Amino acid sequence: MKDELFNELVTSVREGGKILRGKAKPSRKFVVETPNVKRIRSNYKLSQTEFAALMGISVKTLRNWEQGRRVPEGAARVLLQVAAKHPEAIWDVVKIRSRAG
Repeated sequence: MKDELFNELVTSVREGGKILRGKAKPSRKFVVETPNVKRIRSNYKLSQTEFAALMGISVKTLRNWEQGRRVPEGAARVLLQVAAKHPEAIWDVVKIRSRAG
C-alpha cells in the first residue's frame, strides 16, 4: 500500500511540474477577485478613519489597499467580502461607541 501511495505522489508531482513548465493545463483553476475596498467603504458612508476602525485595521493599511499599493490577503480579504455582501453582519458584530458613551 505504501508503494502505491508513493507512486501516486510522484505522478502528482510530475504532473505539477508539467503544469508549471506550461506543458500541461491544470484540471481546474481558481480565480480570487480582489475586493474593491474603496467602493465597499463608500457603501458604508464612512471616512477612511471610521472604516479602518470598523474593520480593525490601520488607516495606513486601508489607504494602501484603496490606492492599489497593496492588496488584502487571507482573513482580511474574506472579511472585506463579507462586509461587501452582508453589511448587516458587520454592523451586528462590531458595535460602534459614541464619544459621549
